[in-house]
Amino acid sequence: MIFVAVLAAGLAGCQLTSSSKIPLNNNTRVFFGSDAESSIGAREHPRVVASYGGVYKNAGAEEAVAKAVGRLVAASQDPSQAYKVTILNSPAINAFALPGGYLYVTRGLLALANDTSEVAAVLAHEMAHVTAHHGAARQQQEEAAALASKVVTNIVDDPEEVEAAVESSQRSLARFTQVQELQADAIGVRTLGKAGYDPYAAARFLKTMGRFADYTSARGDAKAAPDFLSTHPATPSRIARAVREARQFGAPGIGEQDRDAYLSKLDGMLYGDDPLQGFVRGRSFLHKALGIGFTVPDGFTLENTPQAVLASDGKGTALRFDGAELASSESLSDYISSGWINGLVENSIRQTTVNGLPAITATALAEGWSFRIGLVRKGETVYRFILATREPTEAFLASFEETFKSFRQLSLTEQARLRPLTIRIVTVSGGQTVHDLARRMSGVDPSRRVELFTLLNGLDEDTRLTIGQSVKLIVD
Repeated sequence: MIFVAVLAAGLAGCQLTSSSKIPLNNNTRVFFGSDAESSIGAREHPRVVASYGGVYKNAGAEEAVAKAVGRLVAASQDPSQAYKVTILNSPAINAFALPGGYLYVTRGLLALANDTSEVAAVLAHEMAHVTAHHGAARQQQEEAAALASKVVTNIVDDPEEVEAAVESSQRSLARFTQVQELQADAIGVRTLGKAGYDPYAAARFLKTMGRFADYTSARGDAKAAPDFLSTHPATPSRIARAVREARQFGAPGIGEQDRDAYLSKLDGMLYGDDPLQGFVRGRSFLHKALGIGFTVPDGFTLENTPQAVLASDGKGTALRFDGAELASSESLSDYISSGWINGLVENSIRQTTVNGLPAITATALAEGWSFRIGLVRKGETVYRFILATREPTEAFLASFEETFKSFRQLSLTEQARLRPLTIRIVTVSGGQTVHDLARRMSGVDPSRRVELFTLLNGLDEDTRLTIGQSVKLIVD
């Protein structure tokens, strides 16, 4: 969590749109040239980096990605296309491209992959979007859809007819995007195989990402952040299509996977939250640098993003926690009434304290939602809790009180004990089982160690490990 407001770019997996506006008419078909596409990528790049926690610097990860990209470029549709590849400092499972050859992959995706061919499969898909100029084509489609919607809105008086026309336009754009994704799938697998990598890696990694989506869904936060599967669903039909493309190169077992060399590059890589943004440990959020922490009630799950800490109980109640600067001359009462809260119920404002710190609470009602708001002041920073629901039951109010009152300053000992999670690569010795190695993981939910271990290593719980096999462990 960043404790001041940050503007997010809102990019999801494989999003290739830009904010440029190009006039269209029935006789015009605009297509970006390479210079125009590069300018779009250059303009959007800083916003992408900021919204995904910055650039992640790690020599091993950079070497692993560079190795794959070099071979893929030579085997791609356009070997002359230059690429700027950025590893983003985010635990999200994501990769995407911008026009002009800007490719992005998160460290979260690199951590989930188990060999170079799986990373290459993702990169080849994104490179296909660039060489097929999908970003430019999608923008044209969006411009046309926006123009059509504007015309209908201005001319048609019937609201239902307007709504139907807009929905039709949106469905058309969705179909257009799906066609692009399927095209990139096919091109990506062909590039993968031509580069000498295992062409079945695309289907294999789609399955792994599907398993990871199920894992996060069981925690209740599957949709908490944009990820690769938001636009690349690991559906059985899509996986089957990737397998069919791979069969053009031969039966399974062909092509390079490069597992051990790839895993060696991940040893010591950061896993999960960046320490500069705080840590999620079970139901608690703890920030070493800021010296603060709080805990959500049982049944809630936490997710730390660059903009805020989010939580949900999976039943329609959501929490947002962030912070902002507060001038020493400004009181909490002035701040809460300064207009940043829609629907504030003025007579609900109450002064209080939380673990010795000045605090204030209030209620807000807006667009069918009920909000409980809590502010805590620590120096010139105000920390903000906002709990929202459409059904303000007693349990909702109790959840707010429990969370708000748990806010506290961390002791120096607690701060010293907070360490980031990292990936450690170990080799299996004689007689070790999945359960033996999973027990060596630390800093993760003990009840789900086996599940996370098997997921990260592409294994099943009953898989028989072989002596000398490399596997990932998560440790703090």
